[in-house]
Amino acid sequence: MAKSKKIRDSARGEDCSLRLGVCSSNETVVLCHIGRNRGVGIKCSDQFSVYACSNCHDIIDGRVKSEFTKYELSHEKLRALEETQGKLIDKGLLCF
Repeated sequence: MAKSKKIRDSARGEDCSLRLGVCSSNETVVLCHIGRNRGVGIKCSDQFSVYACSNCHDIIDGRVKSEFTKYELSHEKLRALEETQGKLIDKGLLCF
């Protein structure tokens, strides 16, 4: 699993990439792991993460119920992943 403190720290102060309609302040934005290889105490690689505020992060992690279907959440996670990876590339933190 690839971990990067620089990528995790890059979330600080960013806007939420998920934007599920419940966003809290950008002061609560962290790197939210969305890859399939995750669970309690297990995180996927940092490149499979999005910038997420605490409210959206709670929905993605299932701590809060939402009206989104699994398909809708998958669509939003992919959109947010593309946006977050674009920002990481611009910051020179993710290269191809």
